[in-house]
Amino acid sequence: MLKTVYLDCFSGISGDMTLAALVHAGASREYIAEELLKLQTEPFTLHWRPVMKEGISSIKLEITTDDETAPSHHRHYSDIIQIIKASNFNERVTKDSLTMFAKLAEAEARIHNVPIEHVHFHEVGALDSIIDMIGVALALDSLGADLLIASPIPLGSGYIWCDHGLYPVPAPATLELLLDVPIVHSEVNAELTTPTGAAIVAGLADYFLTGLPSMIVEHIGYGAGTRDLPNRPNVLRAVVGRLSSHQSTTLGQSRQKRDAPSSHQEKSRHSDHHHHHHHGDHHHHSPNEHHTHKQEDAII
Repeated sequence: MLKTVYLDCFSGISGDMTLAALVHAGASREYIAEELLKLQTEPFTLHWRPVMKEGISSIKLEITTDDETAPSHHRHYSDIIQIIKASNFNERVTKDSLTMFAKLAEAEARIHNVPIEHVHFHEVGALDSIIDMIGVALALDSLGADLLIASPIPLGSGYIWCDHGLYPVPAPATLELLLDVPIVHSEVNAELTTPTGAAIVAGLADYFLTGLPSMIVEHIGYGAGTRDLPNRPNVLRAVVGRLSSHQSTTLGQSRQKRDAPSSHQEKSRHSDHHHHHHHGDHHHHSPNEHHTHKQEDAII
């Protein structure tokens, strides 16, 4: 049975909400923190704060740096690639991290009509967004997820200030990232989905389903956002479990056959496994297995 993470984005999705929800659902915060220390960036500290959002017990992630007065760094795409590769994460985490940032860079290149190597990130270049996205890759590795499934994505409404001025929700990068991703109308007057959140689902989600798949639920986590919304808790719900045999056959059989690893790959991956896997779960991944084929026909 495939180990599955379902992201229920009923109140939108951002990077910090996703990482907090996955930790609340059982990803090892110790493993994530230890691995993030490899990043060659300015020093930072992760704070996991229990909060209540409209009666829902959740975790709020807050990231602080040693110098709070330091301006946000505007990093080029090439800088972020170098930061990831220099960190020597395992193969899966490296691949997933690079995939998310590649999606983001491609979107920015299309918006600004520049070559991808000339892309530099504004808000997303800030340290907390780098930590959020790489942290999500580490959390999925910690959980041993074979599949990542997300609900359709609500965007919100209204206006936001970007580096380039006033824009209607969604921000240009968010909408560009969500090409070929199912979105849903929302009249909430707020930015529910951020570019970082959009990059996570655009880069890593294998399927999009309206409602939970048929599965055995093992853990549930709630990651809190920063807003207090009038008619819903501003949380992302992460549901971790194993797909039913029928659902596994429907969604996963072709993937398993297509991505069956060689014995050499299987052996090399064992050396990458860490002590952080929970509850005796042991997972096996082909280097090409995770999050490469988005299945729009799975929308129901």
